[in-house]
Amino acid sequence: MTQTAAVIGAGPAGLMAAETLARAGQTVTLYDQMPSVGRKLLMAGRGGLNLTHAEPLPVFLSRYGTARAWLEPIISNFPPEAVIGWCNGLEQPTFTGSSARVFPATMKSSPLLRAWLRRLADQGARLRVRHRWAGWDAERNLCFHTPNGVVLDRPDVTILALGGASWPRLGSDAGWTAYLPGLLTPFQPANCGFRVDWSPHFRTRFAGRPLKRLAIRFGPDIVRGEALITEAGIEGGIIYALSARLRDTIQAEGMAIINVDLRPDLTQAALEDRLGGPRRSQSLANTLRKQAGLSPDAIGLVQEALHGGATPDTMPQLIKSLPIRLIAPASIQRAISSAGGLRADALDASLMLRDRPGVFAAGEMLDWEAPTGGYLLQACFSTGVAAAGGALAWLESRA
Repeated sequence: MTQTAAVIGAGPAGLMAAETLARAGQTVTLYDQMPSVGRKLLMAGRGGLNLTHAEPLPVFLSRYGTARAWLEPIISNFPPEAVIGWCNGLEQPTFTGSSARVFPATMKSSPLLRAWLRRLADQGARLRVRHRWAGWDAERNLCFHTPNGVVLDRPDVTILALGGASWPRLGSDAGWTAYLPGLLTPFQPANCGFRVDWSPHFRTRFAGRPLKRLAIRFGPDIVRGEALITEAGIEGGIIYALSARLRDTIQAEGMAIINVDLRPDLTQAALEDRLGGPRRSQSLANTLRKQAGLSPDAIGLVQEALHGGATPDTMPQLIKSLPIRLIAPASIQRAISSAGGLRADALDASLMLRDRPGVFAAGEMLDWEAPTGGYLLQACFSTGVAAAGGALAWLESRA
């Protein structure tokens, strides 16, 4: 028997939930508070739309940290291979890059989103934009604020896919938290940059400059990649990879110190050979540029460290392990994703809210975090499928 379903939030998790329900024959209405859908998906596409990752599943699942225990069956049910097959079904072929990251062949999100919305329309799903969810009324109707007033809906089943708290201008503003009190882990920035107390000179001269071919060590972890100096601190993929541990350390200790290797391709001994001769009349900057092969931006970091009181035994030691003191995460408004959200113990195994029968949740509004590299979208897709599957099973049990 066809029944009605409301999916609130038209990001990756909500779109996937709506498709799963519509394919099963349910009458689906998809609501979103923004004037158009998939805005965060389109933003992700600016970097190539990393859909998932092709590494072995046990390694893949380890990226979710403490959330792995409850996410594992959900992702295993709709794993990376299923995402690739789903893309192919939308006539959006994928390829796997040298880093095992998986992308659409177009490297864009707009063709994928257009094909996805066409499929949903063909399945009969109805889309309602500019509908901001405002909880339930006394009769347990869903309430939406729209430009034309309050709209009510009383579906047989509801899936919430309302997003986290990062990039609120794209729609994930966490306003929904007011309607689910007592069920949340507070939101925090994830995959974020960090504040550094740069000197005025360094901030003015180097903000916006890239740092390439670095290695960063924090505790036992070493990550290679690139970073970007900002006016307030430092960000970029190499920083995002460590952001959860850095954030938690700052919370516990008030700051975190990373050690940057500015020449990971050279040993300290090789640098000592290069820098061991007399400097003659050369400035430090010229010596570091000519003999150590440092970029102007890396040289600026060395000078900033010395200005800040770093006292290495040797210059090669500083180049191989330059300390940067991080004092706070950057604003959640600029974070790629967020940690925190609806706690796992507020949901049953089918992702139904324990205190709201017939109401399920999916996507980044749930309490999990993961690094960039395809893990974020994969969990959104998988939890969207899982929530819809749970809703279908619940409807069948009541038929």
